[in-house]
Formats: sequence, C-alpha cells, structure tokens
Amino acid sequence: MNKQIKKIAIVGPESTGKSTMSQQLAKHYNVPWVPEYARYYCAALTTDCTLQDEINMFHGQIALEESVLAMADTDFIICDTTFVTVKIWSDEMLGETPQIVLDALKTRPYDFYLLLDIDLPWQEDPLRDFPHMREHFMKIWHKELKALNATYKEIGGIENRLQNAINAINNFLKE
Repeated sequence: MNKQIKKIAIVGPESTGKSTMSQQLAKHYNVPWVPEYARYYCAALTTDCTLQDEINMFHGQIALEESVLAMADTDFIICDTTFVTVKIWSDEMLGETPQIVLDALKTRPYDFYLLLDIDLPWQEDPLRDFPHMREHFMKIWHKELKALNATYKEIGGIENRLQNAINAINNFLKE
C-alpha cells in the first residue's frame, strides 16, 4: 500500500447520498474511488446478516481499498464508506464488533472523513432498514469518529451539498 496516497472517506447514516457524493467527488478531482462492498454483499444475502457476514464485508471493503490504492496514481482516493460501518452495524444489529475490525480501527486510519448529514429526504431502497433512526445513527457516527480522533467535517445542504464537500476537501488538502 502506498502510504503517500491519502484516503478520504464519505460516511454517514443510510440515505445521505454517500454513493452519489463519492462518485461525484472522484469525477470532480479525477481520482479513483472505492465503492461500498457491503452493498453488493448484502444484495446477495438470502438470510439475516451474521457476525461472519460482517467479517466478510470488512475483508471485502479492505480488499477493494487495497486494489484501488495499488493502481492509484493520484495524491488521494475517495472511499464510499469505510469498514467503520461494519463496527456500527455489528454493534447495532448483533450487539458486538468482530475483534479484527476493532484491531483495524487502530491500524488502518483514513486521512479525512466527510460525514454526510441527514438533511436529504429518505430514499427507499431494499437494502435500507431504518428511516426513523437517522438521528440515532448520526449521533453514533459522531461518537465513532471522535473515538478515532478522526479529522472530519459534517457536510449538509441539498442544492449545495457537492460544493460544500469540495470546499471541505480543498481546505483539508491545503493543511
């Protein structure tokens, strides 16, 4: 892994525009982006998600990131979510987080996070479950990012959301 390439992560509760935002930002900056592995994985599940599924999603997200980093010839990449999501969902749905994820939190940091606000209208999707818990998950994201001592910026706005994200990244890159 090239340690000089920064990882900028787009995170937040369900239906906050993470996938759209990460693709728009990657296009704007002409940098590679890492898709959300869990979306593909969960779409293929035929039973309730287990702790082993969460571990599989962790490994899948890491593998995608590493493959994008290996091919990247840019100063940074955009990540559509991170494996921190595995921790949040594991804690919420299964009552615990796999140890491999807890260990990775300390050793696989992201350089900058954009935490997308819940100010967008809810969009129905078969892989989304909690339209009435968005504030709850927003609080959890703040708590988890603070626990990681992460550098992050909350991004809101409907019409100017993308520009707010670009401004935040530009400011981060200047530092």
